[in-house]
Amino acid sequence: MSVNRQLPTAAGTSPLQHVAIIMDGNGRWAQRRGLPRAEGHRAGVQAVRRIVQAAGKAGIKVLTLFAFSQENWKRPPLEVRLLMLLLQSTLTQELGELHERNIRLRVIGAHDNIDAGLRERIAEAERLTAGNTAMTLVIALGYGGQWDIVQAAKQVLAQGRELTAEHIEQCLSTAQWPAPDLLIRTGGEYRISNFMLWQLAYTELYFSELLWPDADAGLIETALAWYQSRERRFGGLLNAQA
Repeated sequence: MSVNRQLPTAAGTSPLQHVAIIMDGNGRWAQRRGLPRAEGHRAGVQAVRRIVQAAGKAGIKVLTLFAFSQENWKRPPLEVRLLMLLLQSTLTQELGELHERNIRLRVIGAHDNIDAGLRERIAEAERLTAGNTAMTLVIALGYGGQWDIVQAAKQVLAQGRELTAEHIEQCLSTAQWPAPDLLIRTGGEYRISNFMLWQLAYTELYFSELLWPDADAGLIETALAWYQSRERRFGGLLNAQA
């Protein structure tokens, strides 16, 4: 399907549907407390719970969380294994509540390196929540923006279609959702780290010094208030003025 981005309203801000978050700062949060990095990741899971709840209350329809990039596979094997085990246990513990709250779960990315047990758990979670409609929670796992564009281009060519922007967009792993209106990155870094390179073309970018384990409803409230102050033009003019 083709995604049609809405033009700005008269006030300059289009209706917010999709928020994406780069969850950064787990390791530094733990190090500042003299704790192992794994403790930062565990604390980060608690932040995910708070943010998902806050996003639901704010009426956000799609929330995408950058959980693990393709580059993260280069981290020490023990840390990677602990992260995968933490994700699997979190899915097991949280799936029932997500389903009760009518939240649909989707996981995107290249999953060739992911353990078969975790892949099956992901598939089970996606099947269980497939009909839920309150919000879609998208977890980007083993994801990279360059990977997404390349795999989309390969699909277009395999289908015998012309390599156009529209056809590529139809084959991105996020094709069924609108492009993010707002990207939030915690941790004080000012870059997008190969995340949704195509989809972020006209996204508003909000950077926070907050380390991810400290994230709560206040982060969502502050970022949404900032978003409402923005004038989104999508390369055009606002109210016919330059």
